[in-house]
Amino acid sequence: MRTRRTARTIVAVVAAVLLTGSAAACGNSDTGDGSAADATITLGFSQVGAESGWRTANTTSIKEAAAAAGIELKFDDAQQKQENQIKAIRNFIQQKVDVIAFSPVVESGWDTVLKEAKDAGIPVILTDRSVDSADKSLYKTFLGSDFVKEGRLAGEWLVEQTKGASGPVNIVELQGTTGSAPANDRKEGFAQAIAANPNLKIVASQSGDFKRADGKQVMEQFLKANPKIDVLFAHNDDMGLGALEAITAAGKVPGKDITIITIDAVKDGMQALADGKFNFIAECSPLLGPQLMDLAKKVHAGEEVPARIETEETTFTQEQAKQALPNRKY
Repeated sequence: MRTRRTARTIVAVVAAVLLTGSAAACGNSDTGDGSAADATITLGFSQVGAESGWRTANTTSIKEAAAAAGIELKFDDAQQKQENQIKAIRNFIQQKVDVIAFSPVVESGWDTVLKEAKDAGIPVILTDRSVDSADKSLYKTFLGSDFVKEGRLAGEWLVEQTKGASGPVNIVELQGTTGSAPANDRKEGFAQAIAANPNLKIVASQSGDFKRADGKQVMEQFLKANPKIDVLFAHNDDMGLGALEAITAAGKVPGKDITIITIDAVKDGMQALADGKFNFIAECSPLLGPQLMDLAKKVHAGEEVPARIETEETTFTQEQAKQALPNRKY
């Protein structure tokens, strides 16, 4: 009798050990190489479009950084249309991606789709451009530049350069996409900087949609309607580069007859600055990819992140552009 009980006890112990080992093996499948924490993160990203050299560099940075970080990227080009971007975000929600990031085409009109993402439990990161929603809980963080500061730096440089100028200084402004954060903010910052100088007058201001071809077309109109233009303030390099063609075709010397101030500092813009065709550029870095991937991992893990993360940027004069160009990444 004792022998039978001993045998049954041994069998029970062996079974328990095997069961524990099996459970441990199952547990091991959720740690190390096979853990949920180590599983590939899927990031749905909706890009504004490909309207400029800056945007192209931004897209390249995001794609390369995703590959380097081991993040599966679902990329969509909205072709500068908000309806395309909203559709893309809804597709990402249906596909149950882990994180959504996007650069909003314009500032307003996002609450509904962002609430859909929130209700689905998918965190959202804004990159490069912000939204004007009153409900800050609809997105986790913003990663990008201080556009107001960029416009202000451009205006402050002009104020310094025109100290002691006699008579009015006539300025024309090539704005970015109507309703977009960079267009709104750069305009605001520039206006703030020149406000105390009544001789600095913006005589014409119109959107060139951040595109080189549109910049040329609008500048042609400015030149026809305004016989005396002293300064061009373009919200990005590409519009400024388009304007160069119009200025040259009108028989004027860019950088001398008309002072040209732009924002971005992409390679073509920096070359124009180094060549003396532009006069000043406030930088706006497109290389946000590595920071975005780091943020995607953090918000997916439920970590707290700052509500706003700004990129470090600088400004360039003609001489500084000559020095920086050989090592320029974009």
